[in-house]
Amino acid sequence: MFYVSPVWVTLVTDDKSIMMNMNVYIASPRGFCAGVDRAIQIVEMALVKYGAPVYVRHEIVHNKFVVEGLRRRGAIFVDELDEVPDDMPVVFSAHGVPKSVPEEARRRKMLYVDATCPLVSKVHREAERHEKSGAEIIMIGHEGHAEVVGTMGQVGEGRITLVETPQDVEKLTLDKSANVAYITQTTLSLDDTADIIAALKVKFPHIRDPKKEDICYATTNRQGAVKALAEKAEVVLVIGAPNSSNSRRLVEVANREGCKSMLIQRAVDIDWAWLSGVENVGISAGASAPEVLVEEVIEAFRGRYNVNLESVMTVEENVQFKLPAILLKED
Repeated sequence: MFYVSPVWVTLVTDDKSIMMNMNVYIASPRGFCAGVDRAIQIVEMALVKYGAPVYVRHEIVHNKFVVEGLRRRGAIFVDELDEVPDDMPVVFSAHGVPKSVPEEARRRKMLYVDATCPLVSKVHREAERHEKSGAEIIMIGHEGHAEVVGTMGQVGEGRITLVETPQDVEKLTLDKSANVAYITQTTLSLDDTADIIAALKVKFPHIRDPKKEDICYATTNRQGAVKALAEKAEVVLVIGAPNSSNSRRLVEVANREGCKSMLIQRAVDIDWAWLSGVENVGISAGASAPEVLVEEVIEAFRGRYNVNLESVMTVEENVQFKLPAILLKED
């Protein structure tokens, strides 16, 4: 018989005895974090409350499947606020926006809902406090990433210096005794930031740390789960978008642990030839990848192998963030 899905067709035999065995280890936790779940809920609630269309500045989260699903329901994604009519509701993405964006929305008397992840907002407040104290602010992050652009836009132009590597730290010309503080993009690899933070502390012995680790709990937990997968699997597949920083970091974490890894968006992206001879596969998903895509990948494996499925849990998550009051109050 044939197994048919919306995105691929796989020949499946009823005689499982001629199919190869495959141990498939599923990372837990994986997929949606509380900030992503909240952001998607915000768009969905805005569509119900205000009706379509609802504009969204930038992708609400970095996942094509999620964005296309919301687009079908009436969300319109734009790059800048000037693409949004004054009388239309607009949602700001989970990655955060420069302070100038809500200021412009208020000036135009627009109805806007801020879906910035609360953990990103925490970093925003840190940057503001450092600016008020007169500190030189150093941000560890990736140039051009939406979260970095939003965070750097919380303070005056030129007040934050971005570093991406320990080599960037060495090039800094600030005085060693200067009032210096650092902040971090929330979706980075803990291992990568450790090297940069160590370099900062050597160069600036009195540098101020964040009061609480900037890298979000979900990033930390998913990287820890991938490390556990790498102990069992020969290959780790990470489900996520190419523009998802946290998803790309999961691939890097697996590689660093000595395990081959590949980023895929859907089951159709699996390179089956690459898995030739492999008997143990790990599967994880970035914080913006929905569980339905994990299930899709598992079913693709079941169409080709006798699958022994095992969950690899490293920590339980029970974090929830409050929704904006503007969406909860009755009109």
